[in-house]
Amino acid sequence: MVGVNTAGVRAEAEVRARVDGRGGTVLPVLESRGPIALRRTRGSGATAHVTLVGAMSGPHGGDHFTLRADVGAGARLRVGSAAATLALPGQHGGQARQDVRITVAAGGELHWLPQPLVSVAGSELAVHTRVDLEPGARLVLREELVLGRTGEDPGRLTSRLAVRVDGRLVLDQELDCGPGAPGGWDGPAVLGGHRAVGQLVLCEPDFAEKPVAPGVPAKGLAVLPLTGPAVLVGAVAPDALRLRRLLDRAPASFAPASPASA
Repeated sequence: MVGVNTAGVRAEAEVRARVDGRGGTVLPVLESRGPIALRRTRGSGATAHVTLVGAMSGPHGGDHFTLRADVGAGARLRVGSAAATLALPGQHGGQARQDVRITVAAGGELHWLPQPLVSVAGSELAVHTRVDLEPGARLVLREELVLGRTGEDPGRLTSRLAVRVDGRLVLDQELDCGPGAPGGWDGPAVLGGHRAVGQLVLCEPDFAEKPVAPGVPAKGLAVLPLTGPAVLVGAVAPDALRLRRLLDRAPASFAPASPASA
């Protein structure tokens, strides 16, 4: 669904994944129009693959995009994007919004792995991602934020991520950076002068029996166990390439928690 007015573009996209009864995953709903285009791509095994393709530039100031993914019991879905997303200034100014709503049923599995979001100078974007998981659901969610294109200042970027497991909030985190953000966002306690920041959230039922220990496996990379059971990986880096390398290596660095820390 898409609509246009003087305040910007309103667009929605939705994918639903369900088991097909033959060991695979079907997509009974795959809907998108306007700036958001969802395309089914070649999958692997029981996993269905969907790629987000930018049919238009944006989001621009005043735009409001909503993406929904719903994975049923036993279904497996992987969602990626064809290219980085650029948050751009709008003709009429104002803040753009992007809402992501994710639900995964018991036994379902979702890999949400978009390309980086780049905050272009003069833009203002608020991203709110909400994830609701049933017990036994699996999730791999990656978020990568880049503040400005090469050699330019960033726009204003606010990102909030909330994850619930069985209705219980296990993570509610917000990052606000760029012009107009509260002081300290670029200081040593937050970004430390870096221009790429990301996080990886992994929800895995096996973590209940084999919890992961907290740690700092590399410079700019931190591992924090969550209840759920889940793990939050946070990283900062000078650029998007090094950020991706840090996040990609994180799962291999997981160490089991000692009985005392577990």
